[in-house]
Amino acid sequence: MESAAISQKVSLQLPPPTGEDGRSDQQRLLDALRPQWGQVEMGVGLLRQLYPLCREAQGHVTATLVWKGTGWALTAIEPGDTTACHYGLAVDLGSTSVTMELIDLNTGEVRCRQSRYNRQRAFGDDVLTRIFYGKDNPEHLGELQQAAVDTLAELMEALWEESGVKADHCPAMVLAGNTIMINLLLGLDGYPIFLSPYAPVASDPGFVRGGDLGLPFSGLVYLFPAKANYMGGDIVSGMIATGIARSQRIQLFFDIGTNGELVAGCRDFLVSGAGAAGPALEGGVIRTGMCAAAGAVDRVRIENGAVELSVIGGGKVAGICGSGIVDMIAELFLEDIIDFRGLFQPERSERVERQGEELAFRYADADETVDGVPRYFYQSDIEQFLATKAAAHTMVAYMLAAVGMDFTDVEYFYVAGAFGAYLDPKSAVTIGLYPDIPMEQIRCVGNSSLAGCRALLTDRSHLEEIGGILERMEYIQYGAIENFVDSMHAAAVIPHMNTAVYPSVERWHRERRAREGR
Repeated sequence: MESAAISQKVSLQLPPPTGEDGRSDQQRLLDALRPQWGQVEMGVGLLRQLYPLCREAQGHVTATLVWKGTGWALTAIEPGDTTACHYGLAVDLGSTSVTMELIDLNTGEVRCRQSRYNRQRAFGDDVLTRIFYGKDNPEHLGELQQAAVDTLAELMEALWEESGVKADHCPAMVLAGNTIMINLLLGLDGYPIFLSPYAPVASDPGFVRGGDLGLPFSGLVYLFPAKANYMGGDIVSGMIATGIARSQRIQLFFDIGTNGELVAGCRDFLVSGAGAAGPALEGGVIRTGMCAAAGAVDRVRIENGAVELSVIGGGKVAGICGSGIVDMIAELFLEDIIDFRGLFQPERSERVERQGEELAFRYADADETVDGVPRYFYQSDIEQFLATKAAAHTMVAYMLAAVGMDFTDVEYFYVAGAFGAYLDPKSAVTIGLYPDIPMEQIRCVGNSSLAGCRALLTDRSHLEEIGGILERMEYIQYGAIENFVDSMHAAAVIPHMNTAVYPSVERWHRERRAREGR
């Protein structure tokens, strides 16, 4: 029985040529496929493989097909029956790291997964630096493109070593990334994405042959399309993963990182927007901030003055990562160590000390740290983070207002990305980063970009759905909204200037005070 996968492997028995039947090997193959698969596309590279392969296999061959939306393309021809070995590759091409999965297309199961840092980081940690490196310089663009290809090739090698399956023999790779990452992978100049009117060189490249990208891969690569310069294929892939475009009720999708991409809608409409959320979300501008690695504080609880920390890897404290930062601010607020403006109240804790010209909270003593130096959370850290969370909150509120809705109309709030995957939803609501909706309606979906690629690999009907998503989706450029910065002011306090929209936080605050006898 035919599966729904984007790729199909078909075992065939081709009749041998005779004096009465002098059809070519090509024609015999295509004629055998036509009754079930229709007109099949076949490239010259495969023509060169037909002889002597078909003769030596005595006509018993396996044809591999990939669905391109309007028809099937032949990507491989092998002797014998190889249908039991049928795999595809799902890839999230991030600016910092790249993750690849090997998917068994016969079962839909993930055989193995590997991640690597994107080798483009050698040309700049941020994408803007990479854009300017490649601007109007074909040689530099080639270096950026090769770095992305080398990262993918390294991952394919790692999957082969782990699974024993040669990843370069897979017929299909489905890849998602932001608009800049896709353009750089194609060797295209990313500068138009950054420059008004922000029109990329390519937004929907579709299917390309792996060899055309320089990959050691003979199959087809499908690149998820972008809606706009800052609304890339990784977000469209997230729409497939979450099913928002198929839902009857209003859903919110927020991919939080240095940038924030937001989609609101259902099967009837989709409104999207993107803007700078800020590096504070990932610890980038926090004095002792760090990525989520060994030594990072990822959970914080404060009760009656006692501080309880969870450290990644279980060792001593090196710094604090995004999820720990959110917990920290939430706990400081619930303990009244900071007020609604985020200002320290020194009389509330002996851990509040003056460090230089500002107040700071000592969250780890010298004997708890890797270098014997206490770790502090500073007043300026809180100010940076509140500005960041205000931008994130305002993006969501503005989007809902644009469609005449508010938070009470939302069925589910999907949070995507590595940052959101590890947040305590209650802490995120407490500080006003997430809307105050029931906890069961907040869904952390992790790497939805990768999940959408996996979904398309195993169900080709999503190709048609992608077209509908792009057609229905409206895009708002937050940077062009005149009063956007002014609108952030109300969200720059904890949890929000309008406390009525955060009734749960008021209740949690009262309960904490009552429990501690304050």
